[in-house]
Amino acid sequence: MSEARRRGASSIPGATVALVLLTAMNFVNYLDRYILPAVQEQVKGEFHLTDNQIGSLTLWFFVAYVLSSPLTGWLGDRFPRKPMIVAAALGIAAMNFFTASVHSYMSLNYRHAALGVVEASFGVFAPALLADFYAEDQRNRVLTIFNVAIPVGAALGVVLGGVIGHNFGWRMSFVASAIPGLAIGLLILFMMKEPQRDAAAHVKTKVDKGGVLSLATNGAYLCAILGYAAVTFSLGGISWWMVSFLQRMNGMPQDTASTVMGGIIVVCGLGGTVTGGVWAQRWSKKTPKALYYVPAISAALTVAPALLTFFGPKSLTLPSLGVAVFFIFLGTGPVNAATLNAVPANLRAAAMAGQLFTIHVLGDAFSPKLIGIVSDHSNLRLGLGCTLVTMVVAAVIFFMGAKYAPKLAHSVEGPVAA
Repeated sequence: MSEARRRGASSIPGATVALVLLTAMNFVNYLDRYILPAVQEQVKGEFHLTDNQIGSLTLWFFVAYVLSSPLTGWLGDRFPRKPMIVAAALGIAAMNFFTASVHSYMSLNYRHAALGVVEASFGVFAPALLADFYAEDQRNRVLTIFNVAIPVGAALGVVLGGVIGHNFGWRMSFVASAIPGLAIGLLILFMMKEPQRDAAAHVKTKVDKGGVLSLATNGAYLCAILGYAAVTFSLGGISWWMVSFLQRMNGMPQDTASTVMGGIIVVCGLGGTVTGGVWAQRWSKKTPKALYYVPAISAALTVAPALLTFFGPKSLTLPSLGVAVFFIFLGTGPVNAATLNAVPANLRAAAMAGQLFTIHVLGDAFSPKLIGIVSDHSNLRLGLGCTLVTMVVAAVIFFMGAKYAPKLAHSVEGPVAA
């Protein structure tokens, strides 16, 4: 391929390497994030915490996460993203190594807050960079692959966190996850290219205050991120507490509960992610609204099996949990593709920062703590079940967003950086 991207190309040189390495780092990102849910009963016991205080650990993580996302969005639309992705990957590894020296509840809060900053950086830069490698009609497929790391990483985080924590102490669960993050960060440094933004996009919208504020009147973008926020409120809160739920309500020991939960996430979550991505990819050939319809159907179908998981007989807890996990992951790839397709190339980092800010401020920053408060005053079943209202809200928002869905382009143009 020549220095200029050929008209009609769906991707540019270096795209596959970037997709593989960034997906691997996203896997480590979610592995780290789901260690705490696997070991939080140990943390609670060591520091003599309430469920409310356990929920606060997640709150501080996301406070730092959302406060740093506007800055990372600004940086990502103005400077090369590869060096910042490498810095984020190495920062994630450093924070996990640091956990070995944490011996107080406040230190653990500081550790989680620092981890939130570097994870927010990666979460903004990586999808925006991938969008510059691939055409609009390919982004659902690409982001589905990228987000396969969510169920797989979460599952391994839950399993390894629980097993390592059970045998060697909960701190070692975090320390062990630092090694792959360090290795992948170095591979990104030496093997991945930095693509240039589509030059034509800069003519359409400048990267200034007015350009960023235009996102606030972009119906396709707003419906994508607000629907995702409603899903994240329920999903994020529930995911932090499910291992504890299996321990308390079903009487499982920590290593068994984490292994069972990890197995369900990797099998059902991976199956849902792939199925939803393939479904949306095929459907979007007929209408771009598919990128909104699939997440809407995903959220609506999750409610019934989730209710059965929390309030049904113990014999149905695991089967209904598997069905609920499958359904909720159907929309993962399409909703991220919808977000990026709704904005011009030079605002993608800002758009992803806005998405991360919204889904955590309105989503899972507060839901784990809310579940903990309800649990302290009643029980964990009720705490988990009350969050499902937002799944219905999400389905409505996504269906509304379908009318704003933009047409999908089939090519990527513009020069590529060496």
